[in-house]
Order: sequence, then structure tokens, then C-alpha cells
Amino acid sequence: MNKAELAAEVTKRAKVSHKVAKVVVDAVFEEMANALRRGDRVEIRGFGSFVIRNYGSYQGRNPKTGETVSVLPKKLPYFKVGKELKGQVDLKK
Repeated sequence: MNKAELAAEVTKRAKVSHKVAKVVVDAVFEEMANALRRGDRVEIRGFGSFVIRNYGSYQGRNPKTGETVSVLPKKLPYFKVGKELKGQVDLKK
């Protein structure tokens, strides 16, 4: 599912215009990104949580040339799936 499909589902379920649904979906994702930029944790009960993980610098390798390169430290978002979602996806039959 992509953002357009999510907005279409919000349109259908909330009985609002597609334009309003698109604004709502965009606002939710924008605020989640803002919270992560501030270093806050984003938790959606029953779905999962997003946190920022810090990675230190390391020596990598350019796969094309084989040359060793320094990779700078970075921060990346990490998603941890919630117990409820995990149970819904991993249905044992």
C-alpha cells in the first residue's frame, strides 16, 4: 500500500473528500518525521514504533573499484513491529 492508496482508504472510511484525506495522510507522516528529527520515539499502539538508531563511522568498500572508503556516522529510522500486528500477520493455521 502506498500513500495514494492509504488516502483513498481514508476517503472511503471517513467519508471525506480525497483532497481532505490526502492532507490528513500527509500531515500524519510529516509529524512523524518531525518527531523523529527531534529524536522522539513514535509509537502507534497495536502497530509498532519508530525510533532513531545511531550508527558509528566505519571503513566500507566501493564495490565497483574495491577501494576502501570511510563511511561517516549516521542516524537512521528503525521500525519495531508491535505484538498485535505481528500476531495478525503471522497467523498459524
